[in-house]
Parts: sequence; structure tokens; C-alpha cells
Amino acid sequence: MLRLAAVLALASALGACTASMGGQPEVAAVSHRFGPDVLRRYAALTDEPFPVAAIEDRDLKPDYVRRVVDYPTREQPGTLVVDPNNRYLYLVMEGGQAMRYGVGVGKAGLEFTGTATVGRKANWPRWTPTPDMLRREPERNGKWAGGMPGGAGNPLGARALYLFKDGNDTLYRIHGTTEPWSIGEAVSSGCIRMLNQDVIDLHRRVPVGTRVVVLGGQGAVAARPQAAEPSEAFGEAPVDLDDAPSPVRG
Repeated sequence: MLRLAAVLALASALGACTASMGGQPEVAAVSHRFGPDVLRRYAALTDEPFPVAAIEDRDLKPDYVRRVVDYPTREQPGTLVVDPNNRYLYLVMEGGQAMRYGVGVGKAGLEFTGTATVGRKANWPRWTPTPDMLRREPERNGKWAGGMPGGAGNPLGARALYLFKDGNDTLYRIHGTTEPWSIGEAVSSGCIRMLNQDVIDLHRRVPVGTRVVVLGGQGAVAARPQAAEPSEAFGEAPVDLDDAPSPVRG
């Protein structure tokens, strides 16, 4: 019995070592794959009323990391341009540049296209499924017909921008997500989802009344990331994005 207990204790100790050692390469991979600015940008947030977890390495896709890009456009600074085809949202800035965010988009046939305005903004918004969502997925959404309070499990995430057209709610939202892996994919029910860290950043930069252009089909405008130093992994912007000036005041 003593020998068996010793064997079990050794196995337990080896298991703990394996778990510890197994975690080290992942940390090293994150540090090698993304620079410290990106890691800080998508770290856990501790000053929110609900937890905002850090984005795990496996869910953080290099093509969709928030960055400043060259973006020639006729739209005025402060305009939001949503490019569902390429899974990007641009906040137009001065000098032919834009803050570019990666997004997840709705499945074909569920999207809004055209122009709108940000009619309302919300912190930790309440989510209520639309009649179409209730009809399509009654088992999944029926229990929330009266609405789900804001919180860590709410599918709208930490922030929401509500798009209005001609004074009417389009039922189209730019919002956070509880599924960070979905950024860059077409999986949502028609709205534009962002990483919570990104939607919090966007929410503080744009006021109610902001013009929004949602491109359709092949209407996307290609954008080129700013040149980065060789040490900046995956084209990190050469400016501190947290301190980058907002294109409009409000």
C-alpha cells in the first residue's frame, strides 16, 4: 500500500509538472507572435463592472488586430465604414488614415447595407432577440424574449452602438462579443461584432450622431497597414493606439 501511494504521489507530481511545463511554450509563443503593445491592448480589463477577459492567443488573429492603416476615402474624418466582405470596420481619421478593427459579420442575407447614424450608445447593453431571431431559433432565444440584462454572458458584450436610419432603429448593431474566435468570420445574426477590448475603444472615440457607411458586395476599399519597424510583429501600428487622437470630439 505504501508503494502504491508513492507511485500515485509521483504520478500526481509529474502531472503537475507537465501542466506547468506545457504552459510555458504557450506564453513564449504569445510573446513571439505578438509584441508587448498588442498583448497590452488585449489584456484583461479590471476597471469594468463585469469581467473582460484577456483575448487568448488562439483567438487573436493577426489580420484582425486593431491598428492604424492608410485608408484613402472621400468620407470625412469621424465616419465609420464597415466592410463586411473583408471583415473590417474603419474609423476614418485625418491624413488619409483610419483606425482599423477586425469584426465578425452576419450570414448572407441577414446584413444591413447603406448609410446610417449612431443613434444610441450603451455600456453593457441589454439584449433582446428580434422577432426574426425568435422565429428562426425559438429554443435558443425564446427564454430571452423579454430581454437579457447586460453582463459578462450577454451576447452584445461590453458596449453597443445602435444604428438608426431616418430616425428609425435599423435593428443593426455594432457590439462586443462573448465569442472572440468569431472575429473574421460570418456567424452572427446580421450585426457587426467586435472583440470587447476593441468595441470599448471604439465606443469612447465616436459620439452619437456619427455617420456610418456599411458597404455591400464588392464595395470594399483596400487599405494598406502603415509601415512598421522590423521588430514590430505583424505590422503593429507605430503609434500608441490607446493614445491615438479621436478624429472627432464628443
